Amino acid sequence: MSTMAANACKENKETVKLLVTAGPHAQKAIGIWLFASAAWVFSMVILGGVTRLTRSGLSMTDWKFTGSLPSLSDEDWLIEFEKYKQSPEFKRVNRGMNIDDFKFIYWMEYMHRMWGRALGVMFALPFSYSIRKGYINIRLGIRLAGLFALGGGQGLIGWWMVKSGLEEPPSEYSQPRVSPYRLAAHLTSAFALYCGLFWTALTVVMPEPPTESMAWVKGAAKVRLALPVGIIVGITAVSGAFVAGNDAGHAFNTFPKMGDSWIPEDVLSMKPLIRNFFENTTTVQLDHRILATATLASICGLWWSTRRVDLHPAVRSLIGSTVGMAALQVTLGISTLLSYVPVSLGTAHQAGALTLLTFMLLLNHTLRRPSPMLLKSLPAVAKTV
Repeated sequence: MSTMAANACKENKETVKLLVTAGPHAQKAIGIWLFASAAWVFSMVILGGVTRLTRSGLSMTDWKFTGSLPSLSDEDWLIEFEKYKQSPEFKRVNRGMNIDDFKFIYWMEYMHRMWGRALGVMFALPFSYSIRKGYINIRLGIRLAGLFALGGGQGLIGWWMVKSGLEEPPSEYSQPRVSPYRLAAHLTSAFALYCGLFWTALTVVMPEPPTESMAWVKGAAKVRLALPVGIIVGITAVSGAFVAGNDAGHAFNTFPKMGDSWIPEDVLSMKPLIRNFFENTTTVQLDHRILATATLASICGLWWSTRRVDLHPAVRSLIGSTVGMAALQVTLGISTLLSYVPVSLGTAHQAGALTLLTFMLLLNHTLRRPSPMLLKSLPAVAKTV
């Protein structure tokens, strides 16, 4: 009996631990739901970028956790407009704005907030249903609860960010804008939420990586640069948040030089020194240029290092697609800079950052080591047709 128990325990450890326990149909349904949730967060990031680039984010001067109905009557609109008139942005930037212009920026911010609340409802209802029906195991339930809490926290972080833009700027010559630290926190948490949802969805629908032979498993194990390259992509994306927070895209609209020099003189002008990397417009833009170049170079290096490695065709195709996406993202970044950050290119560049991060998530997920049970069943070399 002890031998049989030991063998059973060993067998259980070698099987794949499925996150969805109610069969293939439930697995597919939950996978679709999680991918849809990730896509919703992606659209939230894009809509947030448009809101920021159109300077709509400070149009709503108050916040309610549950939200409220939009202003519909002329009287309601005048009340909201009067609130906005008390803000530093109106007094210093939009003093000549009329009610119709205000309605545009108000609707942009209103849609951004309500789109986030709709995501909460869309996520909570299937989550509650899946738990009640016992479709998911405890590990997946805890992970999804954490992601739901992070999503709820996004609203609080967003209002915390907006509040910083409603305060009087430190100097009479400064334009009112949100704190770059708070904007970076808001965007980074959105990226983290997206990554968590996308990775979990992949794990649900693809509990085992694509592989058909031990040769391809050994080849995947040799792609050691995928994780560090993914980290570089993430850091570069976060540095973009500081570019946005400091309006650094509107300075030094030349490339490859910054104005007439490679490194401007005021790159380390702030004291203490560390402030330059987060608050100095020159340094922030220079950092982003360097990180973007490092990202492209590291992804190209990843491709170069795997040229002669025996890899699954899906992995090789994914690496090639990632190189193409990295090149496109750099092109978008340069075009956005040279064009003085138009809304269309700025939005496309932000979407490109999240798309490139998606490619890196998919690549790292695909390169996972298969379960011991699957490894035992694999032939040495893949069968050819």
